[in-house]
Parts: sequence; structure tokens; C-alpha cells
Amino acid sequence: MKLWLLRHARVDLAPGLCYGASDVPAHADLTQAAAEALAPLVPQTAPLWVSGLGRARQLAEAVRLLRPDLEPLRTDARLNEMDFGQWELQRWDAIPRHAFEAWMAEFAHHRFGGAESTQQVIDRVFAALNDTRKTGRPEAVWVTHAGVIRAVQYLAVHGARPIQDASGWPADAPEPGGHLCLTL
Repeated sequence: MKLWLLRHARVDLAPGLCYGASDVPAHADLTQAAAEALAPLVPQTAPLWVSGLGRARQLAEAVRLLRPDLEPLRTDARLNEMDFGQWELQRWDAIPRHAFEAWMAEFAHHRFGGAESTQQVIDRVFAALNDTRKTGRPEAVWVTHAGVIRAVQYLAVHGARPIQDASGWPADAPEPGGHLCLTL
């Protein structure tokens, strides 16, 4: 199966803020530019899933406006970005160093910010990926976030094997408004 992973455009927040599960908007003009670049790439027969967060939905809806031939959007909260709990909407540089150190020491299961662990993200993305595969379609599109895209990349390499530490987490994800296409 070929999975197209589209990342929402840059958010309309000050730089340097942690905004994982926070439902913050993407920049409207950048969303439109991303949609115009991505719409021609989206396969017509591929189901189109979207995160439950508004910034991803903005991009998915903009792509659909440009491509009315596409199937209706299917919202799936398993495609949401990681929930950073108490660190949501805080400046990254204001988060205490010991909080990062605790996360890195127990990368798989530590709930950074108290809400969700990296392994929980991987597990929910794995479940969503299995459901996407069950459609039997040769291609699918997810409009989502960097953390989810990294989880898919992790799963493409390691399968369902639990992550051991931060060195196993993919370092790269598409820039906001970009995409990645993986054959799984």
C-alpha cells in the first residue's frame, strides 16, 4: 500500500510554542499554498483521512475544494498530534530541563507533560494504519502532523516492535505544508 502523508501548514502562533494536541489554527495563506501544491499529487481513488485537529482539517478541506473528485473526508482522532499535557502552549525553552531529561530517560513510556507517551502515539498510529490497510485500497492519504508522520516512519522500519529509546525515533518529517509518500 502507498500512504500519502500530508502535514498541515505552519500554525498561526508565535514561534517556539509547544502545541501538540492543542487545536490551534494554521496560517490561512500558507494552508492555501500547500493545498495548491499538494492537490495535484493526491490520487483520485485514495480514501482521505484527516486528523481531528482543525489545522489538519483546514488543509484537507482546502485540498478537497481544489479536487472535488476526491472522496469525502474521514476524520480519525488517532491521526492527532501527540498530547503534551501541561506543556501545551508553553514556550519550549520555558519547559524545565529536568522534564526533557525524564522523557529522554524513559522515552517510550514517559508521559511528557503528563498526558501521552511516545509508545501510546505509536500504538494508536499502528491501529489506524491497520484499519487503513484493511480497506484493501492500494493508496490512502492522511492529513496529519509531524509526530504521526514520524510514528508511521518508525512503524515502516520496525513494525509493531516497541520503541526502546529516543535514538529509534525518526528525526525527519516534512516541513509544515509538505508531504511524504511511503510504500508500506
